Amino acid sequence: MSEQIDQSVRRPLDPPAKRFPVGDLKSGFLVSLIALPLCLGIALASGFPPVAGVLTAIVGGILGGLLGGAPLTIKGPAAGLIVIAVGAVHDLGQGDLAAGYRRALAVGVVAAVIQILFALVRAAGIGVAMSPSVVHGMLAAIGVIIIAKQAHVVLGVKPKAESPLGLLAEIPHSVAHANPLVVVIGVLALLILFGLPLVKARWSKVVPAPLIVLAVAVPIGLWLHLSSPHDYRFAESTFHLGPEFLVKLPGSLLDAVTFPDFSQVFSGTSLQYVAMFALIGTIESTLTVLAVDSMDPAKKPSDLNRDLFAIGAGNLTSAFIGGLPMISEIVRSKANLDAGAKSRWSNVCHGAILLLCVALIPGLVQTIPLAALAAMLVYTGFRLASPKELVHVGKLGWDQLLLFLTTLLVTLATDLLMGVAAGLVLKIALHLARGVPPLALLRPRPQVTRDGDVLRLRVPGAAVFPALLPLRRAIAKAGDGVTEVVVDVRDAAVVDHTFLARLDQLAKELPDATLRVEGLEDLTAVSSDPQSLRRRRRS
Repeated sequence: MSEQIDQSVRRPLDPPAKRFPVGDLKSGFLVSLIALPLCLGIALASGFPPVAGVLTAIVGGILGGLLGGAPLTIKGPAAGLIVIAVGAVHDLGQGDLAAGYRRALAVGVVAAVIQILFALVRAAGIGVAMSPSVVHGMLAAIGVIIIAKQAHVVLGVKPKAESPLGLLAEIPHSVAHANPLVVVIGVLALLILFGLPLVKARWSKVVPAPLIVLAVAVPIGLWLHLSSPHDYRFAESTFHLGPEFLVKLPGSLLDAVTFPDFSQVFSGTSLQYVAMFALIGTIESTLTVLAVDSMDPAKKPSDLNRDLFAIGAGNLTSAFIGGLPMISEIVRSKANLDAGAKSRWSNVCHGAILLLCVALIPGLVQTIPLAALAAMLVYTGFRLASPKELVHVGKLGWDQLLLFLTTLLVTLATDLLMGVAAGLVLKIALHLARGVPPLALLRPRPQVTRDGDVLRLRVPGAAVFPALLPLRRAIAKAGDGVTEVVVDVRDAAVVDHTFLARLDQLAKELPDATLRVEGLEDLTAVSSDPQSLRRRRRS
């Protein structure tokens, strides 16, 4: 969690390759196998044409890979933005999904420009100050919404409800009226996705689960003749099968290009979605890059601002040609690391391979059943909203659980921006109730002194999440030669979970210095946090 954005600009991102990066070609190929079905499914769930997801991955891989400051993270569409994208298409289209799609592209253009501005003013670290419990609540809500929408596709039923809670309530009705043969495809896909991690064989760790799903679902779709409309009888009921249960792509990539409609780009609804795309996309990307950095065996810190600039440039390009918004995506990035990626060329290769797939074999892509893609998204949604996450947050204390549940429930009842805002407002209210001076929230000013190779940062008032950004800036400005960073919280009335959690990560990522916290022994714990660092306040 160090100010990697500033430290990393002092090192070359990648030395010139002396030979063709064969290992990165291999990892890029494996990532592309995972990315293709996920990109198609994410686009469909977002209300965009299926090819839009692949266009985004192509741009993210090639342009984002070449420009980005996080060489090992994979750029592309992600499940975390589905809720925002589908909301933009629905609300801006007002019943006309084609018009909503083009207006959502215009929103993407403006949000991309804002992300580029964030990068230019070096504000990429804004995501670091977000409460982990609020972020996990946001992601859990996204997972529940994805499951609520995609469960009906797995069952082969078109729901009547539109709100997340309404879609959840309608699942029993869809189960009762499910299309049996479509269910076979969807359930087999779910069994593979949930069952493969339990298999101990070596091959199960090498072969991507989405690839196995396609290897099973595509032949079943061909056997059922999904490309031809027809009816069949099952248990004295008649059901329909046809091309509407398959992925549909345009005749060529040029046919897939769609330009934005800027006619409503400055309406209140558009500006709301601009804010969500820009802020949520930036926060998710920042947290993903930091997570991937912590998994990188080489422990090379990424340049967060440069990477955000690449994402903004990629989003600008993607939105102008009809693609989805992109972020640095954690699942594909981890797969990239596991496959042995060493440089940015794995990202570029994954984008180039996807380009070849869509350009050369569109017919094969159009044999993929939608139920299989929906099953992959249900699995993704379950991982985002796993019950284990609720248990984990609960162990951090009642206040963190309250932040998590508030963000989750308000998001489900309203929208993502309101949910995150509710979580942040509650967090501020809890801090004020615990005696945090309002000025410490509005204008945190750590006091910085340096004695040789020791950098001391005293945090007066309160060591809470707003103090993280000036703290990181101070560490970045210290320059080379610092071997020890001391964070002194002796004068802080409250030290919150977000502050200590981010410091804990920062300590692991500082390349040439150790970090320790002084003054915790004088404070009293307010929760039973199982970690070594705990939220405390004065007695």
